[in-house]
Amino acid sequence: MSKKLCNPFLLAALVLASIAGHAQPKPSFRVEGEVLKPRTLTQDDLLKWKTAEVKGKDRDGKEHVFKGVRLVDVLDSAGVTLGAKLRGENLAKYVLVKAADGYEVIFSLPEIDPEFTSQTVLLAYEVDGHPLAKGEGPFRMVVPSDKKQARWIRELTTIKVVFSKD
Repeated sequence: MSKKLCNPFLLAALVLASIAGHAQPKPSFRVEGEVLKPRTLTQDDLLKWKTAEVKGKDRDGKEHVFKGVRLVDVLDSAGVTLGAKLRGENLAKYVLVKAADGYEVIFSLPEIDPEFTSQTVLLAYEVDGHPLAKGEGPFRMVVPSDKKQARWIRELTTIKVVFSKD
C-alpha cells in the first residue's frame, strides 16, 4: 500500500464517504398506471404541498387526528383526469392502492374527486402530531367516512390508476 493511503485522516475520510454513500433511501411510494406523469414521492415532497387533517376512529375505537395530503391532490399532480373533465370513459377508471404486505384496496375516481363527493380521502403521514408508527406508516390511507377501516391501508407503497374497460 502506498504511503498516501496509509494516512489515517485519508482512511477516515474514505470510510465516512463510504457510509454516506450507503445512507438509507427516504421512504417513498409510486403513482403509476393511467397517469400522465408517473411519480415517486417522499414525505419531503408531500411536506411542500397543502396539508389536510381529518379526524377518524381507528380500530382501537379512539378518535385520532391524521395529517397528510388529500389523495385527489396526489392524483392531480400525476395528471389524472379529475374535476370538470372527469366524465365519460374516465369514470371507468379506479385507483388501486397497494401496501408493502401485498394488501390492496380500490377507490373509484368519483369517491375521491371533490366535485363528486364531500368526503376526504387522506394520504396520511402523521397521527396525533407524530409520524406514523412502524407497521402503520410511513404512509397510510385514511377514509373517515368509511364505517369499517378496511381501506385504511397501512405501509402504502403504490397508487395505481387502472382502466376497468375489458
